[in-house]
Amino acid sequence: MKTTPKLSLLVLLSMIAISALAQSRTIYKTPTLEIDSIANQTYVHRTFMQTREWGKVSCNGAIYINNNEAIVFDTPPTDSVSVELISWIEKHAHARIKAIVVNHAHDDCLGGLAAFHKIGIPSYASKLTQEQARKDTVNKPVVPQHGFDKALELPVGNSTIVNYYPGEGHTRDNIVSYIPAVRVLFGGCIVKSLASGKGNLAEANVNAWSESVLRVKQKFSDAVIIIPGHGAYGDRSLLDYTINMFKK
Repeated sequence: MKTTPKLSLLVLLSMIAISALAQSRTIYKTPTLEIDSIANQTYVHRTFMQTREWGKVSCNGAIYINNNEAIVFDTPPTDSVSVELISWIEKHAHARIKAIVVNHAHDDCLGGLAAFHKIGIPSYASKLTQEQARKDTVNKPVVPQHGFDKALELPVGNSTIVNYYPGEGHTRDNIVSYIPAVRVLFGGCIVKSLASGKGNLAEANVNAWSESVLRVKQKFSDAVIIIPGHGAYGDRSLLDYTINMFKK
């Protein structure tokens, strides 16, 4: 069988992902916060939220550090755990947090946002997320400070991260964030972990979900590590799993 350049690239990216994930390890663990090292200066922060329907749920966020500057993707569900996360980044990773990026307007993404604002860390989200947060008169979440429409690039150290709105899925406002320097995609709740179910569909658009993730897959075709909002991170198969789950 003749190997095409595209197939060779996919095989190479898969091998890179497998190698990186094999070296991932938990480097910090308390009852409220766990941090895994998954790539060069790139981490998953894992926190926990009590829900009525699913009980205690683990929630993923991410951290990227470059030249002692950090960007955090999603807050823990509470301000107290956000304080713990901020302390780890500043004291153990020796980095200054430059920004916090919010994936969508649920507590597992912005529940601990006030702790970041309190010490002057600016927050970014889609304008749809700002709108959703303002409209939520029941939970009254803190509203992210800076909004964008389709895409937003943020500098960190001598690198850049890309935030992108692919369309509706888990919610009408969900985004993804890509770190080109390490080929890590933080998908948040629009991306499902392998073997997971459909999860919370209260604000979902199940008809658009598959197409939205397909846009993510095509736009960030060199991503090798994919982080979902809940469950185990992995390779690009998480994108295909999600696309197939919601395919019409």
